[in-house]
Amino acid sequence: MTAQEVRLCGLLLQEHFGEVVERIGTHLLRGGAQNLRTIANETNTPLDLHGACEFGSGRRGPGSPVEYRASCERVLRVLRYPRYIYTAKTLYGDTGELIVEEVLQRGHMTMSNTVKTVADRLTHNMEEGRSMEYSEVVSAFSKLVETHFLQRCPPVAEMGTAATSSTPATPGTPAAPASTAPPTAESNPDCYKLPHVTLTGCGKRRRSSDDSEEQRGGKKAKMDSESCGDEGIYWQVNFERFHQHFRDQAIVSAVASKLDQTSSEIVRTMLRMSEVTTTQTAAYTQPLSANEIFRSLPPNYSISRPILDQYLSLLVDDPMEFVGKSGDSGGGMYVVNLQRALANLARATLESVVQERFGSRSARIFRLLLRKRHLEQKQVEDFAMIPAKEAKDMLYTLLSENLVQLQEIPKTPDHAPSRTFYLYTVNQLPTARLLLQHCYKTVANLIERRLFETKENKRLLEKSQRIEAILASLQASGAEPEQLTEVEEMITAPERQQLEALRHHINKLDSTENQVDETVFLLESYIFSTKTK
Repeated sequence: MTAQEVRLCGLLLQEHFGEVVERIGTHLLRGGAQNLRTIANETNTPLDLHGACEFGSGRRGPGSPVEYRASCERVLRVLRYPRYIYTAKTLYGDTGELIVEEVLQRGHMTMSNTVKTVADRLTHNMEEGRSMEYSEVVSAFSKLVETHFLQRCPPVAEMGTAATSSTPATPGTPAAPASTAPPTAESNPDCYKLPHVTLTGCGKRRRSSDDSEEQRGGKKAKMDSESCGDEGIYWQVNFERFHQHFRDQAIVSAVASKLDQTSSEIVRTMLRMSEVTTTQTAAYTQPLSANEIFRSLPPNYSISRPILDQYLSLLVDDPMEFVGKSGDSGGGMYVVNLQRALANLARATLESVVQERFGSRSARIFRLLLRKRHLEQKQVEDFAMIPAKEAKDMLYTLLSENLVQLQEIPKTPDHAPSRTFYLYTVNQLPTARLLLQHCYKTVANLIERRLFETKENKRLLEKSQRIEAILASLQASGAEPEQLTEVEEMITAPERQQLEALRHHINKLDSTENQVDETVFLLESYIFSTKTK
């Protein structure tokens, strides 16, 4: 774990959960696993890590105090929450969006509580007299589980160190030994099995001031005590499945930009057919016959079988090697080469970064070294067709930024410069790791800038929020237009202009943060694929 990762994790915890959680989270990230008493003494704060903390048996064996550790990977996923939610909205509409949002915010939920909460939220936003049926939310929840975007949480007693601190333990079940490796959620045979839930009715609207706090608390306790048949069965977001979807989308986009839309649709069909059967660590998708691909193509792509065979041959022969042929049965067996695709996407990202920072000629040299592996300076000048002085300056600039490496091969044991070959090369994996750290630093800088802008304009933002609350209250009570205009004029024209400029700036920072996260995802996926190679 690098300093940039710890810094970014601290900023994410501070922005989403406050300073207390940020202090405890960074303390655990830097200090490693610690028991609760040590954490309380060294930070002088209560422990509340919102599912970003894991716990397990102490290092001294059974009977030792439980130790907690912060998960850097889990904290960094907070950065991608908007993308998870937007994907669920794209695939399953507003209902799927709210289901994923609720589960992400709480870490894990039972199916019945999720359905009730989402139905209430949707009903509150509907017109008066309309409501959302529980059955519709259950249908969306079932689709998310069926496509593996949601999965069951393993029981705490079986998880060992992999359990989150907020998941209730199963009483009477002995804990797993400290030496037992924590199983993944997929190791549970019922990971994607829906429980039989008895839910009838529809969502209810929130009442503004009909009930007192005591009455509302009593109603909530009564609702929670109702038995729905899924008590103790908690669900969580399957981040790996979302990442697989993002990876597939990136591959399809790359094929579309390299070849054409029909080729990308063929690759999309192949990925969709094997999305549930292909594991995250697989180097290839499951082999698919040309007949199966032809039958699974969307109806609007009315291409004949000979044309499909030509497209498949074109994809196999393409230098990007996104698609490979694994056999001849069934008209030919084809696979999508996932590791090769991620390597090519990472390579294109590195080339794009070099071109943006150092210009097209430096990018030409960088691509040349990626292709030729090892070249002397004179060879670089000749192959890239760049004057010697410019090529030398560009090589030394890339070398100083650690984007290019210099390898010495001596002819004699004395390493005399006159009898030594100096070869320039690019090592893609270390360069990708370096760029990933730069991306973490960039995202942290963007978050700090947004927090600074918000703090500098805190008074104006609070005034705007108060006026918006007053306007909403007046509109709900049926106030006259003159009253609404009078309240709106409480914000002066210069203040309104300043607010617009601030919102525009914040939106640009948010958009840039999401774009950098797309690069982070590609580089992380490529680095992870090299570990599982």
